[in-house]
Amino acid sequence: MNLRPATVDDVPAITEIYNEAIRTTTATFDTEEKSLADRQQWFAAHGPRHPIIVAECDGKVAGYACLTEWSDRCAYSDTAETSFYVHSEYRGRGIGRQLKVALIEEARRLKYHTLIARVAEGSVESQHLNEAAGFVLVGTMKEVGRKFGRLLDVHIYQKMLD
Repeated sequence: MNLRPATVDDVPAITEIYNEAIRTTTATFDTEEKSLADRQQWFAAHGPRHPIIVAECDGKVAGYACLTEWSDRCAYSDTAETSFYVHSEYRGRGIGRQLKVALIEEARRLKYHTLIARVAEGSVESQHLNEAAGFVLVGTMKEVGRKFGRLLDVHIYQKMLD
């Protein structure tokens, strides 16, 4: 496996991975698949301060992770949200864990103070991975999202970097 910064050439694979997550998981609360044009805009909005990392296996993008602006308000500039997605074909191989570790290293390099992760109710693997990476559960928002016909809680995890 190879971890590297994402390039615009990775956007089709990122789109495929994200759309699979929309269709089959609660890892995202998006309910409509995204177009390639939408994901190209999303990619362009992630500059040097909000990197995207991809994991390649056998020359194919197997997963990705990114830092996203937590809020557009200036006082939050040292806080970022972490996200990661791994194609179902590659899950269970430690790719998500390696992406998360790489993302934390990038956040430290970029001098972030706080990282946030939102984990939907029932995403046991994501909860475990975040906890293993040193994220701490700081709260639960009750029934804030509806997906697959169910109201779901969202757990907020936080990691302090300083």
